[in-house]
Order: sequence, then C-alpha cells, then structure tokens
Amino acid sequence: MPIATVNPANGETLKTYEAMGDEEIERRLQLAEATFRTYRTSAFAERARLMHRAADLLDEDQRDIGRIMTTEMGKPVKQARAEAAKCAKSMRWYADHAQELLADELPAAADVKDSGASRALVRYRPLGPVLAVMPWNFPLWQVIRFAAPALMAGNVGLLKHASNVPQTALYLEDLFHRAGFPEGAFQTLLVGSGAIAEILRDERVKAATLTGSEPAGRAVASVAGDMVKKTVLELGGSDPYIVMPSADVERAAAIAVTARVQNNGQSCIAAKRFLVHTDVFDAFTERFVAGMKALRVGDPLKEETEVGPVASEQGRSDLEELVDDAVESGATVLCGGERPDGDGWYYPPTVLTDITREMRIHREEAFGPVATLYRVADLDEAVLIANDTPFGLSSNVWTRDDAEVDRFVRDLEAGGVFVNGMTASHPAFPFGGVKRSGYGRELSGHGIREFCNITTVWHGA
Repeated sequence: MPIATVNPANGETLKTYEAMGDEEIERRLQLAEATFRTYRTSAFAERARLMHRAADLLDEDQRDIGRIMTTEMGKPVKQARAEAAKCAKSMRWYADHAQELLADELPAAADVKDSGASRALVRYRPLGPVLAVMPWNFPLWQVIRFAAPALMAGNVGLLKHASNVPQTALYLEDLFHRAGFPEGAFQTLLVGSGAIAEILRDERVKAATLTGSEPAGRAVASVAGDMVKKTVLELGGSDPYIVMPSADVERAAAIAVTARVQNNGQSCIAAKRFLVHTDVFDAFTERFVAGMKALRVGDPLKEETEVGPVASEQGRSDLEELVDDAVESGATVLCGGERPDGDGWYYPPTVLTDITREMRIHREEAFGPVATLYRVADLDEAVLIANDTPFGLSSNVWTRDDAEVDRFVRDLEAGGVFVNGMTASHPAFPFGGVKRSGYGRELSGHGIREFCNITTVWHGA
C-alpha cells in the first residue's frame, strides 16, 4: 500500500509521501536511544506538565485534525472531533495518575523480614524505545492510548502508522514536539509494513505494541519472539450483543444501532453478532432494523451524516464477500446488503438473520456496518454462540437478572463484559482481549505497567 491520503468518500488521492530510507530510519533510531537516556530520568511532574500542554494543543486543534481524520479514513466528522476530545481527556488522566500508578510497592513487613531483608520494594522503570504499529480506524485514539502511558512512564515512542493516514501520523509527532517534549521522545516513521521486522529486530527497540489484524499481529509477535522482546497485541473482535427477556428492549435496540455502526462499523469493539432471546426477538428486530434503515449515510464531512464510507475499496470488497457468501448459503437480508451506485466506498447499514455456522460471517469479523442477528432459546445457547468464535475482545449483555449477569461474567470468553450498555474504552479501565483477539492490556494501571521493567529492590540486614 502506498503512503498516501486517499479520500474514501470519492476515491481521490490527495497527498502522497515517500517512504523514509535506511539513513533516515537509522537517524531516528539513534535519536530515540539518545533521548531515552535523559528523558527516563525526568520527573513525573515535568512529564505531566508536557502531557497537559499536548492535551491543550489537541483541544485547540480539534476541528482541523478532525477534518484530516475524516478525509483520510471516512469517519463522520462529528465522531472525529469526539475522538480528538477523548484523546485529550485520556492524556490528562495519565498526566494526573501516572505517578501513583507507578509508585514503589512495599511488600508486607512480615514478608520482608522472612526474606532476610532490612527493607525491600518493587519499582517500575521504563524499558526504552517502544515501537507502536497502529491501524487507521481510530487514527488518533489508538496511538494516544499507547503514547500517553508510555511517555508518562519514561519511555520514548516510535510510531509506524497505517499507510492511509499519513497526515494524522505526522500531526501526532508535531503535537508532542509543539508541547515541548524532547526531540526524539515521540517520532513518526513513514515506512511501509515491510520495514517493521528490521526495525523491531534492532537492539535499540525494546518492545512493541500492535493494534490491527490477526495476520499483522502474528508477524510482529513472531519477530518479537525471535528477539525475546515484550509485545502487546490488540487484534480483531466479533463481539456478541446479548438481549434477554428482562432487558429494556427498546433501549437495547436503540443502543444496538450505535454499537454496530460507530465509526462506520469499523471498530474492533463494535457489537457485531446480536443474540436475542426468542421471547423478545421480534420486538427487538423490528426496532433494530428500523433504526438501521433510518441512519443518514453520506458525505462524512457533513454534520448530519451518521455513517460514511468504508475506509478502502478493498475493505468494502471484503465486506461484500462476507455478505454475499451468507446470502448464498441461506441468510435473510432484513435491510441493506447491496452496494449503492455513485462515487466512494459506501456500504449500507445491513442486517442479516438465519445465520448458520457454515457461513464465513459466523466466524470472520465483518469490518463495516453489517450486523448478524441470531434467535436464541435460552442463556445456555446465548453463551454457546457468543463463544463460538476465534475472537474474544469484549461483549455486551442486556438483562435485569443478577443471576444471569453473574453467569455471563463467569462464562463469556472476552476481555470485557458490558452490562446494559455498549462496549467503550476509558483510561481508567484495562482494555484487551483473549483468544485470537490478542494479549496484554492497554489503559489503566495495567496498561502503563506493560512497558516497564518491574524491578525488585532488596536491602540486606
């Protein structure tokens, strides 16, 4: 894929960039290593001051960077501005909480004595330059949720962003530079995916984090494993959205529409498979389908637009293949399902039912505004279908029965269970999945400690 901004609303190539050569990559690696030597010793108060300044600048830039994101990957511009605001909020959260999250831990006095020490503690120390391989779907948020904790922990960042969002990638480097972070604390590497392995093999790069596809995760994890380097992977998701008879069906159906089509349906944590108890299936389906049909699809730069284009022509083709395979195998289309005429890579909000295990869409992630709807007989069947996927990122359950909640929390194979609401990320709560959705956690104290050297400090008597 060329490094270029291609407007998905009309297919027009707006800007292209040359990939960095070996000399420039080497210069930036040297700078990252040199900067880390001094930046790691900076005080938390100084890092927090710089992070707050970066957040303030991002707030000031919200309209401009929102428009850039929309032009590069097609999300509705109101959602793009909201993404920028969320990033600024999370930067402030880490600026205010990093010191306490990484404070020295003191073992129990009895354990210290039993170890023969006069005193002991556990200290969190930064690792060094961390390579972040990031996707296009949330081009600011995916980066900030790595960068804010990593920089506050004393690490430095090297960003290899998706090739279709180069302007957003360059903006991020400039943002931290304008905020006053040392040169080299956060750098964007304009390189293709073919350069990742060599960069990761460089001894100066100490760890890597990736959000993206399962094949991309496998490739990065393989190289990192060969080099014995820490990785955090957040990969695909095919999240279940379960509605039981005691639920507020009207609200569950309304939220389901947003949960499916947020970011034009291109979100790993978007609800994708809707598992509805037979007692409320018809009522939910009527409201859900009506809500999907009512969505305003169009130019993502218009304020009233709710669903814009899929980010790439290939992405739309992949989505069409999943829908066509399901229909050919007996699925029923309740709305959408056909590519519209005209420019741009649009695909209509679509609901499919009568899904079977043999259909590709039952096991593969539909990355676009396509929902699959299942009728389930009871809680046991809901759990069975929910877990019948290689992914395990998050899940949504709608019920007023506490015993059912306990059962779902116990049995759903996912990194999160959201009860009577849709999955969302927040800096205070850990984010990540199980199975082929990856490993490790972002956000919260768990996320900031992922790229720290957890050091035992023991003093003899």
